[in-house]
Amino acid sequence: MKKVVVLTGAGMSAESGVSTFRDSNGLWCNHRIEEVASPIAWENNQQLVLDFYNQRRKQLFEVDPNDGHKWLVKLEEKFDVQIVTQNVDDLHERAGSTNVLHLHGELKKVRSTIDPNLIYTLNHWELKKGDNCELGSQLRPHIVWFGESVPMIKTAMSIVSGADILIVIGTSMVVYPAASLINFVGDSIPKYYIDPTAFQVEGISNLQIISEKAGTGVPKLVSQLLNQYY
Repeated sequence: MKKVVVLTGAGMSAESGVSTFRDSNGLWCNHRIEEVASPIAWENNQQLVLDFYNQRRKQLFEVDPNDGHKWLVKLEEKFDVQIVTQNVDDLHERAGSTNVLHLHGELKKVRSTIDPNLIYTLNHWELKKGDNCELGSQLRPHIVWFGESVPMIKTAMSIVSGADILIVIGTSMVVYPAASLINFVGDSIPKYYIDPTAFQVEGISNLQIISEKAGTGVPKLVSQLLNQYY
């Protein structure tokens, strides 16, 4: 069974109505994103950070997977599919995908501020001051913030390097370290890039551009791969 590795970014979930909560100036409620999504932000204004992620989490409870998510599940019927996502939503899992690695954390999870191994899943959208872990420490969003390392990046590199087919969906390919993952795939491996603004990536061979949104581009590619290999 061929191994298909899928890299997904914000465009994957955009059609489900997931907002980045950023306006055209990169601001959220007149705050720079670093002021609500960084360790310094947490130290300076914990309530603002909690409010930011509570709003994102609340929205996530109101949206559903789109056709892009659902057709990746169809791909699992015939291929060994591993998804590596930059997204913090759970739409891949809710659609039915069984192998999902979150590079930047998960919005519906929170963790202890003194023991990062104490991770909990929320069944509601609001995290408040005074919501503590079992050790008595304030819980924080289980998110990789600006200025923090990406602990799953080495695992992602290993996954990508073993791909027989690589699919990149809904990402600008300019956010690092995630954007570097395509470099770990061999030259002979077929690669597909689905995004309305997709472009030929310098130095990457065997790359086919599909200039469409995930909701239309993914079903087309999945149908093509199923016909081609089965």
